Amino acid sequence: MELTRQKFAWAMYDWANSAFATIVIAGFFPVFFKHYWNAGVSVTESTFRLGMVNSIASLAVMLMAPVLGAVADHLGRRKGMLLMFAALGMYLTGALYLVGAGNWVLAACFYAVALIGFSGSNIFYDSLLPFVSRAEDVDRTSAFGFSLGYLGGGILLAICVLLTQNPSWAGQESTSDVIRLSFILVAVWWMLFTLPLVFYVREPDGHAREPSRGVLLAGFRRLGKTFQEIRQLRNVWIFLLAYWLYIDGVDTIVRMAVDYGLSLGFEQKSLLMALLITQFIGFPAALAFGHLGDRYGTKTGIFLAIGIYIMVTIHGAMMTEVWEFYFLAFAIGLAQGGIQALSRSMYARMIPADRTAEFFGFYNMMGKFAAILGPFLMGWMAAMTGNPRAGIMSLLVLFVAGGVLLVFVRPGER
Repeated sequence: MELTRQKFAWAMYDWANSAFATIVIAGFFPVFFKHYWNAGVSVTESTFRLGMVNSIASLAVMLMAPVLGAVADHLGRRKGMLLMFAALGMYLTGALYLVGAGNWVLAACFYAVALIGFSGSNIFYDSLLPFVSRAEDVDRTSAFGFSLGYLGGGILLAICVLLTQNPSWAGQESTSDVIRLSFILVAVWWMLFTLPLVFYVREPDGHAREPSRGVLLAGFRRLGKTFQEIRQLRNVWIFLLAYWLYIDGVDTIVRMAVDYGLSLGFEQKSLLMALLITQFIGFPAALAFGHLGDRYGTKTGIFLAIGIYIMVTIHGAMMTEVWEFYFLAFAIGLAQGGIQALSRSMYARMIPADRTAEFFGFYNMMGKFAAILGPFLMGWMAAMTGNPRAGIMSLLVLFVAGGVLLVFVRPGER
């Protein structure tokens, strides 16, 4: 792959915002939400609350995504809308520093809005992929973005974990103070490493420059038209349904794994170490999946990743020792970046080049709709049965059903 400046600048946004995905979504927020903002609450109740927060934020993004994509395409302002949502995410992430102990409602509100900013910016980030990569490079370009994300997120996570073990290095008195400070570090990191995209990524102009009300109405009209088109594009529609199912399981594991480990009684230190394993294994694994997609086919790579997740789900429901959690972290690191990168590149090949934000709005809508169901299902099953293992087992059906639907998808066709 010819690594042009524009491709690298685009991929650096993965490096930038993966700090939020790794440290906030997967790492420190679940820990702090359970032990600091929900102190004294049962583990199943705090798991249910975390699942509900993730579900509500994902619902908001799901409802907005297609219309936002249509408007961005219409104006040719994909990058501008990316920056607007990213700024929202950065600001609310930093604001988590201000939330006091026991105030889980305010923490949940700040986190939900930050998650909307993060997820909304990813709609427009994904939609820029066809403009920074040739068709023959799209698997490797997509995988390169995810690999940089794993590396960048892993580096900042390693720094934050080191500081939690040595609070005085950061001028803090306790581990809790360092975790609060980490939310500010994530916001600053996210902002700094977004700058290459700001300066170097280019996109074609849109078709019109209408007043905001006219653009919004046009967005709703195009939304209806696009939905009808997607339903008629059988191959695209089947892929989106398959993606909705298997990415549900993937996103739920990302958002709930640390909370699940805490519910089983594993130490916070061990869980963060497992998260580091996932990040640094994910860096070369995402690159490897990009080459695997080139050589053996994108669909083959996705099937391999689904198989790994099925194994992770089954073993995760039965594990009793911390070393098993480390093993699962290694396996997730192998598959997570690959399934995300190859899904994105497969879809990019199947959609019209001049309406990428619009179609990626639907793509992200399916992903966020999945993220509503999965965390809620896992939290609800854990609360109803009093057993967190029942929650993770509920994810198995999602991977199996998604894999079955994927059999009928023909990559590269509409």
